[in-house]
Amino acid sequence: MKQNKEALVQYILETSGNIYGALNPTIRLELLSSDITVAQLRALLILHTGGPSRMSSIASVLDVALSTATGIVENLVRKELVVREADPHDRRLVICKLSPAGQELIGGLWRSGEFQMERLLDGLTLEQLKKAAEVAEMLLDNVSRNTGGAAGGGVE
Repeated sequence: MKQNKEALVQYILETSGNIYGALNPTIRLELLSSDITVAQLRALLILHTGGPSRMSSIASVLDVALSTATGIVENLVRKELVVREADPHDRRLVICKLSPAGQELIGGLWRSGEFQMERLLDGLTLEQLKKAAEVAEMLLDNVSRNTGGAAGGGVE
């Protein structure tokens, strides 16, 4: 096994890629049957992980112009996956959030990923699961330290 930090990080990344490839992950076809673009999916994921967000924040995370983000969100509103509401603190600002249908769509994708992880963990012994739990806790602690205590990917 490699001993320096850089080599270990690279090894973990390569091994993770090999695990993902070996799992042959699947997503239920009905979750992909909607006609959403990659940009729209990214916007939905931003709203899922960060919660209700201003249009300017969505544009910033997507790294697109405000007008482009507005068009992406407008299409998601028409598809009833996102709703827009006035900011209760400043009525001039618009807050975007997932609609129940948007929550269902992204929730289904999330659950699909959880199912894949459950499949991966299912074959481990109790001792191996304990080690995996320790590693998961270490990673969560690291994320919390690097995000000032917030483990989520919030967007304002």
